[in-house]
Amino acid sequence: MNSSSKTQAWRKTSQDLMPSDRASAPAGQYELYPAFKLEAGLIELGFEALAKKLEGHTPVTLDGFVGVFWNDFKEQLETALKQRGVRVRWHNIADVLLEPAKIQALVEPFLGGDDPLFGTKFTGSLEQFFNPERLEALQPDPSVDVNIVYGCGAALARWSGLLVYVDLPKNELQFRARAGSVTNLGCVQPTDPKLMYKRFYFVDWQALNAHKASLLERLDLIVDAQRPDEIVMMNGSSLRMGLERMAQNFFRVRPWFEPGAWGGQRLKSLVPKLPQNTPNYAWSFELIVPENGLIFESRDSLLEVSFDFLMFHDRHAVLGAAAERFGIEFPIRFDYLDTIQGGNLSLQCHPRPKYALKNFGENFTQDETYYLLEASPNASVYLGFQDNIQPLEFRQALEHSVETTSKVEVEHFVQRHHAVKHDLFLIPSGTIHCSGSGTLVLEISATPYIFTFKMYDWLRLDLDGKPRPLNIARAFENLVFERKGAMVCEEMISHPRLLEQGEGWQIVHLPTHKEHFYDVHRLEFEHEISVQTKNQCHIMSLIEGTSLILETQHGMSQRFAYGETFVIPAAAQSYQLKNESSSPAKVIKAFVK
Repeated sequence: MNSSSKTQAWRKTSQDLMPSDRASAPAGQYELYPAFKLEAGLIELGFEALAKKLEGHTPVTLDGFVGVFWNDFKEQLETALKQRGVRVRWHNIADVLLEPAKIQALVEPFLGGDDPLFGTKFTGSLEQFFNPERLEALQPDPSVDVNIVYGCGAALARWSGLLVYVDLPKNELQFRARAGSVTNLGCVQPTDPKLMYKRFYFVDWQALNAHKASLLERLDLIVDAQRPDEIVMMNGSSLRMGLERMAQNFFRVRPWFEPGAWGGQRLKSLVPKLPQNTPNYAWSFELIVPENGLIFESRDSLLEVSFDFLMFHDRHAVLGAAAERFGIEFPIRFDYLDTIQGGNLSLQCHPRPKYALKNFGENFTQDETYYLLEASPNASVYLGFQDNIQPLEFRQALEHSVETTSKVEVEHFVQRHHAVKHDLFLIPSGTIHCSGSGTLVLEISATPYIFTFKMYDWLRLDLDGKPRPLNIARAFENLVFERKGAMVCEEMISHPRLLEQGEGWQIVHLPTHKEHFYDVHRLEFEHEISVQTKNQCHIMSLIEGTSLILETQHGMSQRFAYGETFVIPAAAQSYQLKNESSSPAKVIKAFVK
């Protein structure tokens, strides 16, 4: 089902569509649409510009991501081509998909049965969604000026000629799914948005990302279709050049924000460009790369592509020594959890590594840390069990709460720790935890991000008025009950130590848990500091100060403001950070051990 782009029913969110042209935040203010600058004239706007590029080429392949409004796209491009006197024969790749029942049989083993949240990663290919005989029979018509095969997987027709990829940011895909204006790949009707997301994550994205990776090096055009009536495009060679520069210097992904049952009010003031009429913002997805995009800017015009393209292009330049272990999977994420004037997160844990691999197909698991960026006077973090924990008693209390909607005396079972600015709490998988109210947490974590087993949610409802799903059984398959008593303060809260220092600067080590594959440093400097990557990727955030200037060895520079997350690839080799604040700056740096 495709929605008409003439209405606003196709998108359900309070967040604005990204504009196609630049309107920068004032210097020192958080930038909602961070862009990597390229030369002027590389980005073009509109279906008329696309029609001009297609004229004289046949055949043409218009491949792209799930969620693109292909009917609208075709209609607007056809109008532009007709105005140029071009006769077109359209070939819809969706016409050669397998029947919906066969597609459902293909994907069903990966959807987790009745589990409302979790499945396991699809191990097949996009080509399996199509009828092989009908796919092979799809051929150009020699009697017209231009033949165009279009839709998700169009390149599987294996036509020669111009190759165009139509991309869509994954946050916009989710907004369309919530509005019921798109379907999962090969489906006839939309379903519940949460079930659609489960299938997107575990099936559609896996197949489409692998397909996209196979196309990158031969793309002739990349199109950003998040604004259905205002597409923007860039040559494939310019895209690859831009990705190469990013991989040698720096990047900042486009963040996106979501309200939640426990959300707070601090992110509204931190990011003034956000819509202020939203009840709260619980999350800022600063660097959750399976869903973030990268924005390019050319003479104030903006074009967004999925982050995956960067890893497909040169994972070795990005990750350096860690590329051998993680391949095209970027290993570390940064996000904010805002509970200032909000509530506690749910009491939760995350899967152990073998459990994550066996049950979800994840190569590594959701090991986390909480860095306290800001904290109210009475802020706290729940972490680890009380010394006298009795697992059966705890489980019975949780299950009784579900059955009777009765309160659980959480602190009878779980430790509550006073939390202050710059604390780092260590949360390897299997650890019971949650952030309390009154905090702005910078969550520094392994990239997997949806595998939260909630045990208790303080008897509240989600923003849709329904209880949030609990996963008590899965949690008890993963909880480490030995993380209790005095060892929690000794081993689960980082104890900083001075690592290096010089005139006007120092580097503080915030040791992580032995099970964490990443480590954390804090760079503190009055004026500037020079850093070597040592063949590792550095994920960074300015956590104290108003703004700084990054200068790379390759001659590029960029300003970053308080709270902004940015990444220095391993191939940058060395860089300088220059403080623009009137007081010393502090920068968090995370990297693979």
